[in-house]
Amino acid sequence: MDKIVVDRVSKSFSSQRRGDETIVALDNVDLTIAEQEIVCIVGPSGCGKSTLLNLIAGFDMPTSGEIKVNGAPVTSAGPDRIVVFQSPSLFPWMTVTENITFGPRKRGIPRADYESEARDTIEAVGLRRFAERFPYELSGGMRQRVQIARALVNRPQVLLMDEPFASLDFQNRLAMQELLLRLWGRIHPTIFFITHDVEEAIFLGDRVHVMTASPGRIKAVVDVPFPKPRQIEIVTAPKFVEIKDRVLHLIRSEFEQSDRAAESAAG
Repeated sequence: MDKIVVDRVSKSFSSQRRGDETIVALDNVDLTIAEQEIVCIVGPSGCGKSTLLNLIAGFDMPTSGEIKVNGAPVTSAGPDRIVVFQSPSLFPWMTVTENITFGPRKRGIPRADYESEARDTIEAVGLRRFAERFPYELSGGMRQRVQIARALVNRPQVLLMDEPFASLDFQNRLAMQELLLRLWGRIHPTIFFITHDVEEAIFLGDRVHVMTASPGRIKAVVDVPFPKPRQIEIVTAPKFVEIKDRVLHLIRSEFEQSDRAAESAAG
């Protein structure tokens, strides 16, 4: 069953800095994501990855085409789709527990109905000893764990993740990738994951979608055959390296084509 369907979606913006010139961010994008699937999106900067995420989230509407989640057209943001951003947007005056349980409390859910789930989620992300700490007392990796836990405690059907680990150091990034797969194995949400890191995309994803340079289109879809759960050691497996080389080649060719087009326009 398809959880998310992006059907011939285009998105244009008007740029006042360019004399009201119309800028096409996405052009006729088709994409489907099955229930419980992890799909990773890679491509050159400015190719429309975040624009596509915002459209699926319901933060903005397509210029043309349609997006459906669970068979229903997306017309606004909804609790079935939760976004995890690159920078944790935590409430600094709230403890870890208060941040994580903000959603259920905001919706008026009785404490008895979410307390056990919140406690289990805090344990799952390794923050039990820090449950009563404030965000300023946590490392960057810990703050990102709080953001992910806050999303998961709401039991979203869809997690939309916009480069959530980009600001972390190498070791924390690896730890967060493994953590995300463990958490996925626990509640099996459908995940749309944007990243600039090809290795991260292959390690996490069931499929990797490569986008073209602006305007953004789907250039290629690369299947990832490794079963989950995955261990970080697979990044050295010959098949993993083969897939990585293919994705890098696709992205590199897009950069080269974009450079040639820019030189032609300038000359």
